[in-house]
Amino acid sequence: MKIIIAGAGDVGFHLAELLSYENQDIVLIDTNQEVLDYAGTHLDVLTLRGDSSSIEVLKQADVSHSGLVLAVTTSEKNNLMTAILAKRLGAKQTIARVSTSDYLDIEQKQTFLDLGIDVLISPQQLAAKEIHRLVAQCSFTDVFEFENGKISLIGFTIIETSQLINIRIADLSTLAPDLSLHVIAILRGHTTLIPKGETILRKGDHVYFITRKENISRLEEFVGAQRRKIKKAMIIGGSQLGLTTAKILEQDYNLTLVEENKERCKELAEHLDNTLIINGSVSNIELMEEEGLNNMDAFIALTPNSETNIIASLTAKNHGVFKTIAQVENKEYIHLSQNIGVDTLINKKLIAANNIFRYVRKGRIEAITSLHGVDAEVIEFVVHKKNRLTRTPIAKLHFPTTALIGTVIRGEESFIPDGDFILQENDKVIVFALPEAIPKLENLFR
Repeated sequence: MKIIIAGAGDVGFHLAELLSYENQDIVLIDTNQEVLDYAGTHLDVLTLRGDSSSIEVLKQADVSHSGLVLAVTTSEKNNLMTAILAKRLGAKQTIARVSTSDYLDIEQKQTFLDLGIDVLISPQQLAAKEIHRLVAQCSFTDVFEFENGKISLIGFTIIETSQLINIRIADLSTLAPDLSLHVIAILRGHTTLIPKGETILRKGDHVYFITRKENISRLEEFVGAQRRKIKKAMIIGGSQLGLTTAKILEQDYNLTLVEENKERCKELAEHLDNTLIINGSVSNIELMEEEGLNNMDAFIALTPNSETNIIASLTAKNHGVFKTIAQVENKEYIHLSQNIGVDTLINKKLIAANNIFRYVRKGRIEAITSLHGVDAEVIEFVVHKKNRLTRTPIAKLHFPTTALIGTVIRGEESFIPDGDFILQENDKVIVFALPEAIPKLENLFR
């Protein structure tokens, strides 16, 4: 499929990088020759310098034969215009990155469809929702839900007091027979491991489990995760992401937001109803203490500066804050979170890119997510027709060795399949996969 990506920044580059595993015909458009040169030397893509909202540039990219146009520049207006023109010029599907949250309202959807934009993506909205999930399940560093919460994917770090240290994966079912746990991935340092029965868990491992939602509280106790009910939270940084996150969190928590720009504080006050807004520098520790830092349960650093966010989060940890989350612009930092003391590092651009990526996949896909710092994806495939998937035990499907079925959802039931398990039509299969396994998985589930 021919795919045109408008914008070679973090979102566009990450999408192009993910698509490079697919052998897609990719054209990357940007006005900055420097970023195009970098992409051209690191990725198998065709680069084109120009304004993607120009009809002439889109024609040069052969937009009339494109299956998908992804407009993900930093300019919302440019993205909307690019998507509209691309559809009029023959693109089959268009996706535009936006920052105006009102555009995402359900009643606006038909308007944008009429204009030719199939999907709108807001990095701020997606990141804010992820932060909300992380605060709600604060005992864990990662929480993802599938099938409207029926199944949860939980990440946590094995601390020195955990009973899981030096335990084989195969022995977990004996230790906790009623939890229906399934370890689908281990992040050890910077290495992603596909767990086997003989894999031994170590102190410091970041482990990902799949389990049913009703088992989460017992899972906390089993893995030795600290339990804490979040009541008070502090956000630093009144950016668009800070505002969007505050709008969601102020409904459930006693929220304080610190922003150093006085005029921005006034703007925030106009949009937030139940948030205490403080005008001050985030580097002023005395001010932060006066505003209750020591009594906070959660600390969320969302300034534009990654290093400021990391240092502020570490400072919050030193003041006894239980849960810390920091937004980082540099995607390379994502791998550091389990090693430096910040509970979770997030990158809104990577979150958006991974969300967009689901529209590129072949086969029936219900959901797709990437785990923080893990070079892999979790994909929910649907068995949509009767084929060899429904006639052959899993052990004989020649499943990629760098992929693992986490669970199978069949109606209201969920199963952790063994090698003899046979899939049925309409089963929803949650698979953890390293990048090289994805093309083969897509062929299996087509």
